[in-house]
Amino acid sequence: MTGVPMFPLGSVLLPYTPLPLRVFEPRYLTMIGRLLDEEEPQFGVVLIERGPEAGGGDQRSSVGTMARLVRVAATATDLQVIAVGADRFSVDRWLPDDPYPRAEVSPVAPLEWSDALTPLRDEAERIVRRVLALAGEDERVQWDAAIELSPDPVESSWQLAAIAPLGELDHFTLLRSTTLGGLLRQVIDLTLDIEPLITRRPTDDRN
Repeated sequence: MTGVPMFPLGSVLLPYTPLPLRVFEPRYLTMIGRLLDEEEPQFGVVLIERGPEAGGGDQRSSVGTMARLVRVAATATDLQVIAVGADRFSVDRWLPDDPYPRAEVSPVAPLEWSDALTPLRDEAERIVRRVLALAGEDERVQWDAAIELSPDPVESSWQLAAIAPLGELDHFTLLRSTTLGGLLRQVIDLTLDIEPLITRRPTDDRN
């Protein structure tokens, strides 16, 4: 079995979220080159729990997200890649990194929507956008508070989880959610927990 091409990263990819990559390592250049020959190119993304992104020797998480390749642009020194998160998977077995990381994986069941979750999803959006707007230039904030979300409730729920200004371990916790209601509740709770830290004004530090 050839296995699924894998791209371990120091960040978590959540479903329905864009992933920009600068690819420069020879093994990943080879991987992208081979993927471009496929009709529906995709690769798996997992969080590096310990170790560097470049060079190998890392310890990788057992749950990840498939990334659908949507654009590749070449420069003189690297490839500029855009992918989008798709379905989740669990890693059954890692294969030799030859010539790039590969693994045998199993799909994780998608989360199901119920209209009863609409108030919870709306509350999560209100809280995440409010904290993003108040956070200023905090390094954890990578998204604009006014960013447009998908009209699909499942997709937008995952996108809210992705734009919430949380650390990677929190995002990994969200990735492992087993219900959509649980995902949204954790988005709310984790965002409220971090709100005092990232919305603190500079004058607060001098008190």
